[in-house]
Amino acid sequence: MTKKAHASALPVKPIHHVLWLVWKMVILASIILCVWAFFKLQKYSESPVSPYSSLPRKSRVFLDRFEGNPKIAFLFLARRDLPLDFLWGSFFENADKANFSIYIHSEPGFVFDESTTRSGLFYNRQLKNGIKVVWGEASMIEAERLLLDAALEDPANQRFVLLSDSCAPLYNFSYIYNYLMASPRSFVDSFLDKKDVRYNPKMSPVIPQGKWRKGSQWITLTRRHAEVIVDDEVVFPAFRKFCKRRPPVDASYGKQNLKLQKQHNCIPDEHYVQTLLAMNNLEAELERRTVTYTVWNQSATKMENKGWHPITFSYAGAGPQQIKRIKDINHVYYETEYRTEWCSNNSTSVPCFLFARKFSQGAAMRLLSQGVVGNFEVTALLDSPP
Repeated sequence: MTKKAHASALPVKPIHHVLWLVWKMVILASIILCVWAFFKLQKYSESPVSPYSSLPRKSRVFLDRFEGNPKIAFLFLARRDLPLDFLWGSFFENADKANFSIYIHSEPGFVFDESTTRSGLFYNRQLKNGIKVVWGEASMIEAERLLLDAALEDPANQRFVLLSDSCAPLYNFSYIYNYLMASPRSFVDSFLDKKDVRYNPKMSPVIPQGKWRKGSQWITLTRRHAEVIVDDEVVFPAFRKFCKRRPPVDASYGKQNLKLQKQHNCIPDEHYVQTLLAMNNLEAELERRTVTYTVWNQSATKMENKGWHPITFSYAGAGPQQIKRIKDINHVYYETEYRTEWCSNNSTSVPCFLFARKFSQGAAMRLLSQGVVGNFEVTALLDSPP
């Protein structure tokens, strides 16, 4: 009886006191979890590079204004040599060397010197870290990123023009320089194709379908947009993994062709830059057109057998009237968006195109003889590399 009475006399802790202790433990646990998550995020953000990318992230100082002589970086994406080097040599001949720089992505190991090019301007301008490029694969956009990365090393480079080895200028250097420097925008052909079937649902959520864009790979960029492309470590890996070209039909594969043709088809270089800039909400900073003119074959037979490919200008097709027709174009119509893009620069109407492709050597010779890009020197054609 005494023990029982003694036990019942012990004080009982109020329920609110117990809840308060539990609440304090929850808060403490939450703080510990937050601190742990913070350090994990710090470690992640400091990790060097995506396993899919060959380019390290670089911290750069964003300057509102570059003090000095701004340059255009001409970025040549070549299979091997530059077959139109005589034309480009004439183009650069009368230009101030302080106004331009040249970078070439070529076949790994290929060197531009007196034995491989007619113009000394191209000597040793090839990238040392070039890669093997396969059309329709992510290696194409990786090569573009390598070119941009190299050109960004020079702070004077303020505009970046991507060109193929068959591109030809339609104007002299002075006109092109003033045209590009007068605009604060990048020139990127970008549109929404409502009939598009190239978007791979596996890209989601990294790449939302609403941000998927299409356009020409031949772009002209401001420095800010070039940095966005080079520093990308999110979109490029997704493209490399999920945007792949379907293999063409090959008779030697027999019945295996049926299986191969069921694969998803995607051409990375026609979507990557456009989609990346859209995802970064930069479309308002673009002229949504290219400054490089291309004519695509319209033959259904050729399309079925070989796929869409640009038509090559021959000597006969590069006469004064044909070139004038290209230079007179002042708008581009985008059928899938019902949009007409009138070509302007700072609210002033301008020709749409500064360059054209694909030009054969014969067509380039005719362009040169017309004095389109500069003074014509016949020795440039005679002094061919061995």
